[in-house]
Amino acid sequence: MFRLSLASSRPIFSSLLHTPASLRKMSTEVVIVAASRTPTGSIYGALKSFTAPQLGSAALKHALASKNIDPKLVEELYFGNVVQAGVGQSPARQVALSSGMSTSSDATTINKVCASGMKSVMLAAQSIQLGQRSVVAAGGMESMSNAPFLLPRTNPLFGKFTATDSLEYDGLWDTYNNQAMGCCGESAAEKHGISRQSQDDHATESYRRAEKAWKNGAFDAEIVPVTVKGKKGDTVVREDEEYKKIIYEKVPSLKSAFKQGGSITAANSSPLNDGASALILMSAEKAKELGVTPLAKIISFADAGVDPIDFPEAPTVALPKALERANLSVNDISLFEINEAFSVVVRIAEKALGIDSTKINVNGGAVALGHAIGSSGSRIVVSLVHALKAGQYGAAGVCNGGGAASAIVIQKI
Repeated sequence: MFRLSLASSRPIFSSLLHTPASLRKMSTEVVIVAASRTPTGSIYGALKSFTAPQLGSAALKHALASKNIDPKLVEELYFGNVVQAGVGQSPARQVALSSGMSTSSDATTINKVCASGMKSVMLAAQSIQLGQRSVVAAGGMESMSNAPFLLPRTNPLFGKFTATDSLEYDGLWDTYNNQAMGCCGESAAEKHGISRQSQDDHATESYRRAEKAWKNGAFDAEIVPVTVKGKKGDTVVREDEEYKKIIYEKVPSLKSAFKQGGSITAANSSPLNDGASALILMSAEKAKELGVTPLAKIISFADAGVDPIDFPEAPTVALPKALERANLSVNDISLFEINEAFSVVVRIAEKALGIDSTKINVNGGAVALGHAIGSSGSRIVVSLVHALKAGQYGAAGVCNGGGAASAIVIQKI
């Protein structure tokens, strides 16, 4: 058996202490130079004819074009995608090559459920911080409309086949407790004392903010118009679909969706959606060399894990970690983006972290805008980048199935 004694380890530690200063320098500063997203389509809605990689490519092309960046300059790509059955081999690679990136570039598909897009941004940032790359693309994508049903590969000796909905099973099902994610939300609401009224109030406010944001052009800079070809001519989709569907007077009377007498309903839950988002990250030095004006710089990021059933509270663990690494407090943050898998997620964060509700999801969140799960983590970073004013700090957090979360802190330039 191999053993490492303290004595035998001393030369190793000694060599680390005598590493040249050039190799021990601080990590490279990472900046976000472009950030785009497609509109978020309803399931079986305006974007149903597109695969996830096609949506991802649309977002990435727009991000590159917005700053006149040659796709061949992008050395690597990380892209989130959750429900991958039937999407085709290496979804991220499909995005890279269809967007004009060089065949010599690399691409990796990330599945951290709802945090996939944000984790992609974090991995891209790390690649630059380590000095391995200088230009990296990141984002996420999902076409929930095209998620297939699954059949067992082996034939039964007798009887019926049972089809499994890949969207539910791979994307929206707590495999540890064998229940829908909404049931975990119900558990969290009870644990933290979040009432039905509180969740409904949050949901209606999210819809109102989204409606106001679209009316005032708050999303104009980040949106990728998507052209849908049809027999009667082309249609250009420029706007999220979900936020228009609310009937405010019906919200209080909706039945609970996951538990008899529960507090989580169709109104205070995120819907099923299609969409994609993309960001271009560079080292500050490379951006200067190329003459590209950065939008924001990445200050810190963190992940956190909790019990699977407690996933709605995971952002309250990840966000403080990211803030601590940035040497910032909640009060230093001008705007928060916290993904609204359910309204209860945001209510828990407000309560646990003492965040003013007026600073969270100022232009609405996933309850109203939609939750294309592979994209949502990067979508909220895109929206945060464009919502902040120069000099302001922003923080984004997203919970994910399995009991975890990711968080990131940025500063607008």
